[in-house]
Amino acid sequence: MAHGLGGEALEGLERSCADVIAAGDRIVSAPGAIGLERIEARFHGNAFDLHRHDTYAIGVTLDGVQRFHYRGALRHSLPGQVIVLHPDEPHDGGAGTEDGLRYRILYLEPSLLLDCLAGTALPFVEDAVVSDPGLRGTLLSALAPLDKELDDLFVADFIAQLAQHLKHHAGEPARPMGRTAWRAAALARDYIEENAGRSVRSDELEAVTGLDRYALSRHFRATFSTSPHRFLLMRRLQRARRMIATGEPLAETAVAVGFSDQSHFNRHFKKAFGLTPGRWAALVRGRDAKTSSLQAPA
Repeated sequence: MAHGLGGEALEGLERSCADVIAAGDRIVSAPGAIGLERIEARFHGNAFDLHRHDTYAIGVTLDGVQRFHYRGALRHSLPGQVIVLHPDEPHDGGAGTEDGLRYRILYLEPSLLLDCLAGTALPFVEDAVVSDPGLRGTLLSALAPLDKELDDLFVADFIAQLAQHLKHHAGEPARPMGRTAWRAAALARDYIEENAGRSVRSDELEAVTGLDRYALSRHFRATFSTSPHRFLLMRRLQRARRMIATGEPLAETAVAVGFSDQSHFNRHFKKAFGLTPGRWAALVRGRDAKTSSLQAPA
């Protein structure tokens, strides 16, 4: 049996809350910071179907064995090991043994990381499972106090440290990015975020960036590892997750974030997060009052 990390990962949490979390499958979201989402998840069996998101997913296995398919291979992470998944890479996930699985993970928007990479591309860590106490310690500094908000100064220092760890594990130096690519991609990203509540047309992005739609698509993907269309879709789905966590009905949520009907919403949600909106709602709402203080929109 794999041993867990014990009290190290529970720093900042009341023991009574930890006992409630251990009662069954669930997801607990931490208070959010812009571009940085933190959760703890506990599962038995298969948890997520094959899916992909436009953020880094970087986490620490706390108890059990974490099993997932990634880049054509079956991977396993033991307690204390770190998982690093690159943006837009398909993966699934679940418990590798009957004992179940508990882990903490953060979803980091690439734009935060790019700001401290001095004009180089996003680091790609080929080995998705990493044994590195330094990287684990850096992650737990943000993931252990799951019931607390992270202040701006802490986030800035955390991202800087994380960038250095990822560059180290990426091995080869990241290729430099041209000024045109970075500026155009950043302008398009900001415009999409400001207008995420509606459909954004290619000619709008052409007017904002000064590039034709095909060149912009190449530059955007080289910068953020995803397309402008998918970036817009993920902003809508992230808003949907926040609404679900606050108890909004699924049908109303689907309309509010811009989907034509609930089946359209369900299909895209599962492709992005590996489970249906109904399953997500059950996991994030299925707690008693003892854990309500831990739940806030991410």
